[in-house]
Amino acid sequence: MTSIISPDGSFTNATGTTDRLLTPTEVARLFGVDPKTVNRWALTGKIPSVRTPSGQRRYREGDIQALLFPGDPA
Repeated sequence: MTSIISPDGSFTNATGTTDRLLTPTEVARLFGVDPKTVNRWALTGKIPSVRTPSGQRRYREGDIQALLFPGDPA
């Protein structure tokens, strides 16, 4: 599956769905934890992540919203 990370920080996958990518620091603020904890969660498979071409870990905003607000259709 092909995916494209745009310079504006959005992520577009092969189906044409676009989602903003969040940094570990942004996700950490939302959960109230340290950014290293967020990366550890990704390494253990607790939250999904994508890698930028430079190897940095990013998190789709939709995935994070689904974890913060389970059952919310938005």
